[in-house]
Amino acid sequence: MPVEPLICADTATRVSSVLNRDVKQFGKKHMFDTSEETCWNSDQGTCQWVTLDFPCTVKVLQLHIQFQGGFSSRLCTLEGCRAGEELVKISDLYPEDINAMQISFATFQVEETVLDKLKITFEKSTDFFGRIVVYHLGVLGERL
Repeated sequence: MPVEPLICADTATRVSSVLNRDVKQFGKKHMFDTSEETCWNSDQGTCQWVTLDFPCTVKVLQLHIQFQGGFSSRLCTLEGCRAGEELVKISDLYPEDINAMQISFATFQVEETVLDKLKITFEKSTDFFGRIVVYHLGVLGERL
């Protein structure tokens, strides 16, 4: 099976917060719109997160994420589960505080995982106030 993007229109997404509740300018949809001009910007606070509920069971192989420098996370915790189960920890990732696209599954050698729900928790923001800015979030793998 070829590796393909797993986030689609039927993927239910949630985020911990949006800066000033301004969903139009900083909402979660901007992580997936492929525009270099838009982004999801969290409000301040520790442990911001994103959850993805896939419409079918998937095998996750790669995570692509692009932060804004100065508003990234030094530690990201990945958790996942099958439908109806509790989230379990998959891995810790340690992104760099740079603007470039980061392919964390390839970089961090996370073994492939079969799941229906994925949660990414941004544990240690590089911003003093705990804000996270993500320009692009992609999950690649196989639909099962």
